[in-house]
Amino acid sequence: MSDVVSNHGLTKLAQLQAIFREMDRALIAYSGGIDSTLVAKVAVDVLGDRAIAVTANSPSLMPEDFEDARSQAAEIGIAHLVVATHEMDNEQYTSNPVNRCYFCKSELHDTLKPMAVEMGFPYVVDGVNADDLLDYRPGIAAAKERGVRSPLAEVGVSKLEVRELAKQLGLPWWDKPSQPCLSSRFPYGELITTEKLHRVGRAERYMRDLGYQNLRVRSDGETARIELMPEEIAGFVSKVDLPTLVEAFRGFGFQYVTLDLEGYKSGKLNRALSEVDN
Repeated sequence: MSDVVSNHGLTKLAQLQAIFREMDRALIAYSGGIDSTLVAKVAVDVLGDRAIAVTANSPSLMPEDFEDARSQAAEIGIAHLVVATHEMDNEQYTSNPVNRCYFCKSELHDTLKPMAVEMGFPYVVDGVNADDLLDYRPGIAAAKERGVRSPLAEVGVSKLEVRELAKQLGLPWWDKPSQPCLSSRFPYGELITTEKLHRVGRAERYMRDLGYQNLRVRSDGETARIELMPEEIAGFVSKVDLPTLVEAFRGFGFQYVTLDLEGYKSGKLNRALSEVDN
């Protein structure tokens, strides 16, 4: 597969590589998702030991996703560090306002920026892509305020192109489903607690074990709302032992379990923003 070509004639991969050559040293805010994994891969290919990946571990990150981040960093050969972040100590975050993500990214980069300075890394880099700029992402503003760079967005790499480049570079996770933080499973205004994050995480892990990878388990009070890919909905009811699933979800802490008949759509909870604006 050839490199994705930009409007400037150079391949986007070549532009990404040029950005890291200019940086000379870079600390990657590394979640283990395919976006930041691609960034980390390009960075380490260009900079070697002058690139480092740092993962923030907190209750909003599923343990399985944390382990994925560690194993993927090892496989691409980038040095990897782990830091703890404490967004759950901030009421502005746990009260779950519409700009909740701003406070999460503020905590993240207020942790990473001093770390980078101390280690002699002049740049902190994230995995924001061009498509992210088209969505409601208040965390992007928090990152920009702290001088974080987003090479994928700078070059105009879309989510589809991220996957194309990752596949071209031989990353076996090129088609890995997106896994934003667990706090994104709660409607704005619902209080976020560590206990609620854990029950959502356990529910999604249960669904993954059943073979469903592109999904969300949304938390709405005491109700779990399962979102599957639309084409999987009809077969779900006939394939899954529903009483066993309901019992499992009740064991996680939910009182009720529902299936969203529209299916999974990324950012669905942002529909409420227009109501908030009104």
